[in-house]
Amino acid sequence: MDLLHLIALLAALLSAGLMAGLFTGYSYSVMPGLKILDDRAWVAALQHINRVIINGRFMTGFLGSVAFSLAAVVLGCFLDDRSALPWTIAGLVLNLVSFIGTMAKNVPLNDRLEAAGDPAALADPAALRTEVEEPWIKWNHVRGTANLLALAALAWALYTTGLAA
Repeated sequence: MDLLHLIALLAALLSAGLMAGLFTGYSYSVMPGLKILDDRAWVAALQHINRVIINGRFMTGFLGSVAFSLAAVVLGCFLDDRSALPWTIAGLVLNLVSFIGTMAKNVPLNDRLEAAGDPAALADPAALRTEVEEPWIKWNHVRGTANLLALAALAWALYTTGLAA
């Protein structure tokens, strides 16, 4: 059981780290870099990114951050030493904040961009950008911060197991 818990905890830590890196990377580089684009080019860029990001590598980290954290919590409940459990639960909750925020906020905004169709045919690309850009960036900051905090909580959980020493 200890080995399975350790594997789940490490997988949760790694997937939270992948998501923290991706989402915070968007916050400090991708979105500021795209800001210089005109409205049509901005819509086109986001549409393209949203299409290509749905792949196995992304989904493994995105879904894994929650699934592996949940597995680590469940397995941690069966350990004699449960000192890591509060930190593992915190990591799970924070990964859930990111997951739920993504599904409730960022994905609908991505869907709105996709539903707009060909950026070259948009009558008012500036209105679409105004509708999507600020809330998308705001919720991206939330999910990136949540995953970063999840990473810290899971790292502390690993440390408290004594296996990291």
